[in-house]
Formats: sequence, C-alpha cells, structure tokens
Amino acid sequence: MKIFAIADLHLSLNESTNKPMGVFGEEWENHAERLKEAWGEIVSERDIVLIPGDISWALRLQEAMPDIEWIHSLPGIKILSKGNHDLWWSKIKYLNSLYEDVIFLQNESYYIESENIIICATRGWPYPGSDEYTKHDEKIYNREILRLKMGLDSARKKAPDAKIIVALHYPPAGQDGTETEFTKTLEEYGVWKCVYGHLHGQLAYGKGIKGEFRGVEYKLVSFDYLGAKPKLIYDDNGV
Repeated sequence: MKIFAIADLHLSLNESTNKPMGVFGEEWENHAERLKEAWGEIVSERDIVLIPGDISWALRLQEAMPDIEWIHSLPGIKILSKGNHDLWWSKIKYLNSLYEDVIFLQNESYYIESENIIICATRGWPYPGSDEYTKHDEKIYNREILRLKMGLDSARKKAPDAKIIVALHYPPAGQDGTETEFTKTLEEYGVWKCVYGHLHGQLAYGKGIKGEFRGVEYKLVSFDYLGAKPKLIYDDNGV
C-alpha cells in the first residue's frame, strides 16, 4: 500500500462555476486531464491519496458535487480536507455517507490499521510573521490550532502508538523553520510527516518549511509544485 498527497486541485467541472485554471499559466493548462492521467499511472485501488484543500472553486455544496464525483471516479481512497477556497465545504456527515472511498476529514482522524498509520487534517491559517497574517487573523489562527488538536487527540485515542501524518492546507511555518503554534503542536504530538499546499509559483514555493525539522518531516504538495503528479509520501516497501 502507498500513500500519496496532492493539494490545490481547483476543479470547476460544474458549468455554473466555470473557472478554467489556464489563465494562471501554462502549468495549469488542462490540469484536470493531466492529473487524471498521472493519477491513473501511479495510484492503485488499495492506495490512499491525501488532498489537503482548495479542491473545488464551487461556492455551494451542490455546485461542488461534479468535482467530488470526479474525485470519486479516480482509483484509491481519497482523504479530503478543507482549503481557504473551499467555500462549499459543509454537511460533513452527509458527505461522508456518500462514498466509501472519499473521506472528508475534519476534527477527526482516519486510521489505517494495516500500516499502523493515522491521518489528521485541518485547513490551518497564515501564521504570525507570514506575508498573509494580520492582527485580524488571530482568532481564526487559534481556532485552527484547536481543530488540529482535536484531530490529534482523536488519533491518540484510536491508536496511541501509530505514526501520524497531518495534512494542512496552509504551510505551518516558513522556510527557516522558525517555530509557530502549528509546528509546536505537531512536535508535541510526535507527528511523523506533515504535508501542505497553498503556495503557488516559483517565488512562493520557497516560503514554506521543507525537510525535517525537530523530528517532523514537511512536504509541499501543491498541484503546480508537483507538476500535476501526486507525491508519494509512504510506501509499505520502505519510503
């Protein structure tokens, strides 16, 4: 079994949404078709793919359904979490009743018993000192920390000795690894790996934490950074 991750799908398959991504550069041309091709080549039905946010441009759940159906049609188990553009994100219990292979993760955890790995996820938020952070962000920032802790507490209850992978949408820290409440929380709970998206374009890619810092391995998995190919983050053969 393998675990992959890719964020920022930015789908708009509903005709009423109609937001072609090609306007953002050639790396986004025919992006859904390219992703489907790459996904089909490397992901099997027994694999898991984390999709940490900015899944659909839709504003309402009904409008997002064609995008969710499209994800459902792809191989593997898909674990979705919220991004800043996922304004349609609601009715999680209802969504989790629709498909066995599409999991909407919020304030909870998903245990992969065969591998003793557990997945937690939350949106995250710009951290103090980042380009996007303002004094008005403090309340949401603190709330996202609480959401992360809820997921991690759930993980500890389900499987205290499992390896934990956390999916965030926003980067939890900058490239220098300066501590934030997110990195502090990940370290306190003994998180193994953390994947995140949100950063787009050459200038932005360097602004996120990457590699191993204080025991946690960080990976940027935004769609354009990966060139439309899901990133392998775990392989039962040794990755």
